[in-house]
Amino acid sequence: MMRRNHTVVSEFLFQGFSSFQEYKFTLFMVFLTLYLLTLTGNAIIMIIIGIDRHLHTPMYFFLSMLSTSETVYTLVIVPRMLASLVGSSQSISLAGCATQMFFFITLAINNCFLLTAMGYDRYVAICNPLRYSVIMNKRVCAQLVWGSCNIGLLVAIIQIASVFRAPFCDREVAHYFCDIRPVMKLSCADTTLHDIVNFIISSLVIVVPMGLVFISYILIISTILKIASAEGRKKAFATCASHLTVVIIHYGCASIAYLKPKSENTRDQDQLISVTYTVFTPLLNPVVYTLRNKEVKDAIYRAIGKKPLA
Repeated sequence: MMRRNHTVVSEFLFQGFSSFQEYKFTLFMVFLTLYLLTLTGNAIIMIIIGIDRHLHTPMYFFLSMLSTSETVYTLVIVPRMLASLVGSSQSISLAGCATQMFFFITLAINNCFLLTAMGYDRYVAICNPLRYSVIMNKRVCAQLVWGSCNIGLLVAIIQIASVFRAPFCDREVAHYFCDIRPVMKLSCADTTLHDIVNFIISSLVIVVPMGLVFISYILIISTILKIASAEGRKKAFATCASHLTVVIIHYGCASIAYLKPKSENTRDQDQLISVTYTVFTPLLNPVVYTLRNKEVKDAIYRAIGKKPLA
């Protein structure tokens, strides 16, 4: 059932941060600073893990893959957002919009399942340490990364085919990038079925990995509590603290953004939530893993020729 008369739309126009006109320069400087810190932090993590043999373990292999994915993820979204804040063209072709949405969906889902793989790695390391090197061999690690990427690719292909099969009547996207909900609002067709399918897919790609991580940490905590020495328990918790911090914030933001009722927030509230997972969350990974992780900090000290911290 058609909602409006069908008119040919060849490009979209982002409304961006039109509600914050007087703060555009401030937003630009804040987002640019955070973006540069994100790129720098993730680059440091990838380089340090690559050159330091002490970090050639499954845990840091997954971390380097997550840093790579987060870097590309921000490259897809943030530069165009920054350009819109300084007055450059805010238009994007349908093909450009589909491409941006494709990479956004693929990488966002890839990140979710990489965090799950990291949770599984911590589970094996703590709950089955004697068989850790056998279970978490190079082949298994590669398969987990490959599986994460393939799930993201599959969901992205399904979503893109569904979104861009429909005709569009409006061209103004009430957002600063091509996210699914704002784009589907421009469709001439009834999107009820698509909205239901989108909610189911979003639930699966957020709730399933989040549930697996939750189960892993129940088993991890129950194992840690059985450790006799307080020092042993503290050391075991320390190996999980960084990952758990990233997991809570990452899945928390994703749940708020995609599992809430469609009409619950205003456009400005939706944009603020989106800024959290496109600008702030990617910075979280390098900050947490460099400031809270002793092994990474020691590797950085070794790389710059200083003695590691005691």
